[in-house]
Amino acid sequence: MSLAAVLIVVVATVLIGAFGIRVSRTTSDFYVASRTVSPLWNASAIGGEYLSAASFLGVAGLILSYGVDMLWLPVGWTGGYLVLLVLVSAPLRRSGAYTLPDFAEARLESMMVRRTASVLVVLIGWLYLMPQFQSAGLVLRTITGAPVWAGGLLVAGVVVLNVLSGGMRSITFVQAFQYWLKLTALAVPVVFLLLAWRADGAPPLSAEDTELWLTPLGGPREYGVYSTYSLILATFLGTMGLPHVLVRFYTNPDGRAARRTTLVVLSLLGAFYLLPAVYGWLGRLYAPDLVRTDTVVLTLPSRMIGGTLGDLLTALVTAGAFAAFLSTSSGLTVSVAGVIAQDLLKGGVRSFRIATLMAVAVPLALALWARALPVADVVGLAFAVAASSFCPLLVLGIWWRRLSTTGALAGLFAGGGLACLAVLVTITGGPYDGMLGALLAQPAAWTVPIAFLVMVVVSFVTQHRVPRGVARIMVRLHTPENLDLDRGDWRPRSS
Repeated sequence: MSLAAVLIVVVATVLIGAFGIRVSRTTSDFYVASRTVSPLWNASAIGGEYLSAASFLGVAGLILSYGVDMLWLPVGWTGGYLVLLVLVSAPLRRSGAYTLPDFAEARLESMMVRRTASVLVVLIGWLYLMPQFQSAGLVLRTITGAPVWAGGLLVAGVVVLNVLSGGMRSITFVQAFQYWLKLTALAVPVVFLLLAWRADGAPPLSAEDTELWLTPLGGPREYGVYSTYSLILATFLGTMGLPHVLVRFYTNPDGRAARRTTLVVLSLLGAFYLLPAVYGWLGRLYAPDLVRTDTVVLTLPSRMIGGTLGDLLTALVTAGAFAAFLSTSSGLTVSVAGVIAQDLLKGGVRSFRIATLMAVAVPLALALWARALPVADVVGLAFAVAASSFCPLLVLGIWWRRLSTTGALAGLFAGGGLACLAVLVTITGGPYDGMLGALLAQPAAWTVPIAFLVMVVVSFVTQHRVPRGVARIMVRLHTPENLDLDRGDWRPRSS
């Protein structure tokens, strides 16, 4: 039954994506859906691609394992949109760029900054894609016994098919549908699970669980205070640096629509993130043996309810999980492929399609080779890299006209480089014990301040490297669209 649910989701994804073929004709359609996506439609699509395997499976697994500390994950992932709304969304839309490297070159007038941003976009995208493929393999193995590589290969194949068909225009339809599927897939079973819990006498947590699981910063993790605050910093600031999230704001028709999109996203994410915590709490009661795994959401319906109803609910949850893999992977693939096509290939639709294959092949190979970590932990590392690189570049680039080309490069290399090094060490050789392990597993608390500090200090001593056209681009970033200015797409010129 669960396998049938997976096949239904795959077929529905392909059919909805095929509709994009009919309306995707130009390069702008492939990259930014010709900037015509309405706020509600765009917000649903953002919810679809943002709520990844980490949100659908990983949050509940971490809450089961470590308790209330892990509630900071959904809080941070939602709250990050407040920072995005206040500081970034409207000016970024006004920049007229297609991708983050486009913005970096436009603001700093430097091909070196653009290339550095391009490398970081690709690295963040690959780091985010890898756990999607790993989780797909885990789910498919859980429901069918298939080898782990089969699930990742299935998701990669469907994503490539959709993206090749219609680019951003196509996956917008797919991701909007998949948000509502994911919300339904968690909300409907949780009603029956709570009814089963009540019928069981509504048992509370044990005294030991209450002490360790419900006490903030009192769980079994080492250096919990540092890890929690570093996690908060990464999730709040990392959202604005995720390329697959930012590219969505380029699809809005204007800055006002970008702000409205962000407000709707906050509501949609808030509604969704009420649910994984319930699964984690019920898992502590009925499935404590699943600690440090990502399978509690898939397992609870059969354990608490059983029978045909339990099988149906398990199938629904499985369908939602595969929707999470497909939607997030689609958004990441578009953002990574867009950068590869523009910066490594010749541009245009054909280059975009070749870049799509490159964008998927590397993380799929990494998923098969790399050590499996909890999916939310790996995604958290991607947030840390984004927070340590693109967050300072965007905040200072949009709001501080004295940012110099040299300062931006130095900050990207310092913050982004150190965060990438911590991620590489953690994935290949970790986890490590003690304070060193905490610093490497949650690097944002020290890499983000380093990135900001380096950008500011180096910019102060290299003011001769401030771009000569800074006044023009700052006016474009901060001037409302309803004023009589040239609103045509502005393409950056290298220097």
